[in-house]
Amino acid sequence: MNATLPRISKRRPTFSRDLIGTVAVSLLLYAGGCVLPQQKVGPGGFSAKRLEAVTTAMQDAVDRGEVGGIVTLLFRRGEVAQVNAVGWQDKAATIPMARDSIFRIASMSKPITAVATLILLDEGKFALDDPVDRWLPELADPEVLRDPTEALDSGYPSPHPIRVIDLLTHRSGIVTPRADPGPLLDALTEADANNSVGYDQWLAWIGALPLAHEPGTTFDYGNSYDVLGIFVERVSGKKFPDFVRERIFEPLGMDDTAFWVPPDKRSHMARLQSLGRVPASWIPTHTEVPAYPSAAGGLHSTVDDYLRFARMLLGRGELGGERILLPSTVDAMTTNYLTPEQRKGLPFGGPQGYWEGQGFGLGVAVKQSPTVVSSELGIASVGSFGWPGVFGTWWEADPQQDMIQIFMVPGGDAKPARWAFQAAAYQAIGN
Repeated sequence: MNATLPRISKRRPTFSRDLIGTVAVSLLLYAGGCVLPQQKVGPGGFSAKRLEAVTTAMQDAVDRGEVGGIVTLLFRRGEVAQVNAVGWQDKAATIPMARDSIFRIASMSKPITAVATLILLDEGKFALDDPVDRWLPELADPEVLRDPTEALDSGYPSPHPIRVIDLLTHRSGIVTPRADPGPLLDALTEADANNSVGYDQWLAWIGALPLAHEPGTTFDYGNSYDVLGIFVERVSGKKFPDFVRERIFEPLGMDDTAFWVPPDKRSHMARLQSLGRVPASWIPTHTEVPAYPSAAGGLHSTVDDYLRFARMLLGRGELGGERILLPSTVDAMTTNYLTPEQRKGLPFGGPQGYWEGQGFGLGVAVKQSPTVVSSELGIASVGSFGWPGVFGTWWEADPQQDMIQIFMVPGGDAKPARWAFQAAAYQAIGN
């Protein structure tokens, strides 16, 4: 028996087939001072009519088979303006997507880990320029390879220690199994494949390996944030899952965000529908607390939970009377730290222009150019910030527009739908 695909609405308005092209023209007209036709303004200052295009674009992405299901949320000017839940949470079990569906958010965990680290900074436990050796002796006196493909015993003593800010900006020299082929890649792959031994043993393996680059010189994405989870644990004296729960999730009311999904919530778990090249070891059973709670990519969450986190950052560290970070710390978090030379590291450096028009702060990408729309933050306003996850999840906070966009999918070819979501949302701004 074939199940009928869940849909948001049976009535679908007529729109241009090239939604993004239409939005681009509209944005250019807006930037050039042309007045677009008046639209009835609804929640959040959005045009109620144009918001229908967001729903249509998401449904079209599911209908084309790009993704099995999507949940999107638009927040602006202090209110949720729209939530869409389209397609399947679990197609095999014919469970439709819902607003409270729980997603593996992968690298959307990293901004949360950054905030956990910065909470301890605000408490005066360390300075950003402090070497991490005091808390992470495994990383003291590192060796550096002249070339990441060289033999592991061919390194030279690093002229600089690894600092806290190097971990926060992925400039520690500690790379992931996305590094260039060679002995270092092989050793990192083996360490990550066996991380069930726990934090301390994993860090001992990583600390015994040479760095791919001198600390502070090159953005090289990934394992720096797993190291930060261990750093937070040792500085605070609390297990990392307990620290983020007590200091971030509970104060913000993020009741469905954790490193595991307990049995009573498993019926809300969005089943991963497309893994691509993602290692099977990245996919937890969701039924028990992992021995290695990955601070770089192990969290699960919902659109409403992540909205609370994003609102806290948009509110410069405070939400609903709960202050998580100092305003100046959020400002530092959303400031670019990368020079052009530092943006050449894998996997984002190179000819694809990933960093064109954007930089990287402490756990988030930061939009810098009003004219570049091909970066991670697309057509967002200058000063916007956010970060995606490998399974297709994505979020953005735009201070200029007082707006947050959250996009959750359980895998698939999500980028076309994500860009259509962002474009339709900006086009729907009425005032």
